[in-house]
Amino acid sequence: MSSTNPTPTASKLRPQGFRRYSQSLGPAIIVACVVLGPGSILTSSKVGCQFGYQLVWLLLGAGILMMATVALAARVGVAAKESPCTEISRCLGRPIGILAGVSVFLIASCFQFSNNLGVLAALEPLISAEQGWQKPVLIGMNLFLIASLYSFKSLYKPLETMMVVLVGVMLLAFAANLLMAKPSVVSFLQGLIPQIPDSLAGGLWPKLAPANPALPDAGRIIIDPWLAVQGLIATTFSVAGAFYQFYLVREKGWTVTDLRRGLADSVLGTTILVCISLMIMVTSAAVLSGSVDVDQLNSVADVARQLEPLFGSSATALFCLGIFGGAVSSFLVNSIIGGTMLADGLGLDARLDSRWTKLFTIATLLVGMAVSLIPTPAARVPLIIFAQAITVLGGPLLAASLWLVAFKYRRENRIEISKRLLAISALGCLVIFGLAIRTAWRIYLTLSL
Repeated sequence: MSSTNPTPTASKLRPQGFRRYSQSLGPAIIVACVVLGPGSILTSSKVGCQFGYQLVWLLLGAGILMMATVALAARVGVAAKESPCTEISRCLGRPIGILAGVSVFLIASCFQFSNNLGVLAALEPLISAEQGWQKPVLIGMNLFLIASLYSFKSLYKPLETMMVVLVGVMLLAFAANLLMAKPSVVSFLQGLIPQIPDSLAGGLWPKLAPANPALPDAGRIIIDPWLAVQGLIATTFSVAGAFYQFYLVREKGWTVTDLRRGLADSVLGTTILVCISLMIMVTSAAVLSGSVDVDQLNSVADVARQLEPLFGSSATALFCLGIFGGAVSSFLVNSIIGGTMLADGLGLDARLDSRWTKLFTIATLLVGMAVSLIPTPAARVPLIIFAQAITVLGGPLLAASLWLVAFKYRRENRIEISKRLLAISALGCLVIFGLAIRTAWRIYLTLSL
């Protein structure tokens, strides 16, 4: 059976002043951690390298959409009587609830391998690859996290504390690199003005073109100058991460009386997410733009190597520390999201400490580890395409389900939700649908090659 709303133990205490405010923080910090993974770090670096400061405004816009969706999920979470997928099933039908849970589990499982590779990438510039340490590190880390799932009677508080520490590590590491980069304040302010770089003016949709224009029969490639831009939006505005706020406020024990604290948490968590991504982008814009070919940045380890000649080994170590913090934080929370959503979608106990959530979380961890241990990158391509295909379905499904449930709650006067919040969240739904359509077209072109 689906879980009922946990006893709001955290709401029984009403501490005053700073202590009360600090106790409101946590759920959105956890959401920020899952979004701030290796993919987000690499994408922000590539966008800064390719476009300089020109897309600062876009990052902030994606952050606003994320903040609104996280706040909406928090409001729905405190008003819900049952678990999220059960509420979706009641509003939209049981098949939709099952589909939401299964699709998020598949997405989390397929992309978990990038978090495994992110851990290796953080250590790669510091340790010789010839020492053969990669497999033992990945296996040991996954086994350690599996053991940790069963080491605590209540997992939420240790998870929250761990994520706050890792966020602090990322903030310090990337802020140090930003200070050494000495970015242009004027260029940064100009980047706040919405503009489309000239290199993106050729068309919004991916297209096929000959690999060599002089030899059109020699093979074709996909031309997609907007790919990095799409990645920037998708890694900042993560609807799956925002949706998980629905679960976290229930684990925190919040009720409708905690809406003000929930708003503060949503704002702070998303602000930290945007600030870290912004520091990475601006550092790349100041140091790499115009001097490094963006095609050379294929992993976060490549970004660290490009910074070393300019900043020195100490700064590279700091950047790697930030990458490691992002990989580890996303590593655990991503797998928990997959396990929680699958348990909930199947109508099982979806509490963080339930047996089913832990078992499915372990399954997500093991799938990610197994894929990352595949020796040839080409063998992972079908799995990447599969993950992209599931994202085409799962992203719009989660975004639309959350918005429709929120609209229903507002109409029933179950919770106060402003028209402005609904409007911004609706815009977020449209963005998610647009990204899904664009991804589906790119998958079609990939299969046509």
